Amino acid sequence: MGTYLIILLAVLSVGLSAFALWQRERLNWRFKMPQAVTATDSPQFERIFDYMAPTGQAHSPAILLDHDEFYITWFEGSQEAQADVDIHAVRFTQTGAGWRAGTPGPIVTRRALGDVFEPEQLVVTLGNTVENENATGGMFATVVSVGGWAMASVADLRLGQGGLMWARKLNLSPFLNRSFLVKSPMVAMADDTYALPAYFEMGATYGAFVRLDSDGRVCDARRMAGVGNKPIQPMVVPLSDTRAVAFLRDFDPSGRLLVSHTENGGKSWSAALSTDIANPSAPVAALALGDGRILMAMNDDAAGADRLRLAISGDEGHSWQVISTLEQDDGDARYPMLRRVSGGDILLTYSHATKRGIRACLFNQAWVEAQ
Repeated sequence: MGTYLIILLAVLSVGLSAFALWQRERLNWRFKMPQAVTATDSPQFERIFDYMAPTGQAHSPAILLDHDEFYITWFEGSQEAQADVDIHAVRFTQTGAGWRAGTPGPIVTRRALGDVFEPEQLVVTLGNTVENENATGGMFATVVSVGGWAMASVADLRLGQGGLMWARKLNLSPFLNRSFLVKSPMVAMADDTYALPAYFEMGATYGAFVRLDSDGRVCDARRMAGVGNKPIQPMVVPLSDTRAVAFLRDFDPSGRLLVSHTENGGKSWSAALSTDIANPSAPVAALALGDGRILMAMNDDAAGADRLRLAISGDEGHSWQVISTLEQDDGDARYPMLRRVSGGDILLTYSHATKRGIRACLFNQAWVEAQ
């Protein structure tokens, strides 16, 4: 009986492996390129949000798009990675006078998330979030049930009118499914699925390009590994339907921003190598503008994150020109995120004042072209 059971399990294992390979081959390894936005209005740039936590820290903002509205989310508590940290948000609606911010407040608490997890589990603290663009009301959140960031997991959760409705962990690692985190927006693929940039933070760190199917299940993951460095927090910018560049933070740190390339739609990535862009071990945000141009928000001083700048590359990230200094000598300003909102304007948000507050600016394509 024992022999037959072993044979049965072996056949089952082979069958599941074959199914996984078949599923992998069905993936379309091509990017969906966003439509280029043409500057038609007069240049506009305004700060639309300036928030300071009453106590403690507010850090790592993300942008969630909702038809003609958007949300900015962040994690807030006494200090990063502590047991009183929850996810907060502010909703923006468009009026005749422009974008109006609602009242900031918590939208995902540790207790509520633990209660809706399938299976139910303890959530000790919360971290970086990004929008799950594959699901209405979807969000990916970095969660910790035991230990610190090196033991984090990525939670796939759903928000509805009544608040948090459901959550599960993404299956990203066979080793207890730990030490994966998120930071950058998803990447649209030609088959109408999405890829999730993620990163592994324990030991030999690396970036990951995670392919999800239409149901949000992980069906493949490709590494962005380094050579003598520790790449994390990949920011992926498609350049064509098959080529993309990923900018990565060096967790070592080396004082330089890292870069990796793909020529086959994310199926494989070159070794993450140092660029000539100074960086204080901080993530960047980037946005494709079309015709090989990239807009980037970055800390370009290896000594610290007091300076946050906007820069443009006209040659797919090989060289850069600074067009605006957003913050300088005003305390730590980092963890930027860039996304286009309804109407084509560009929203930039970041944490400032050494993780105590969140700022957001909105500007149009005409302002970018005028710099």
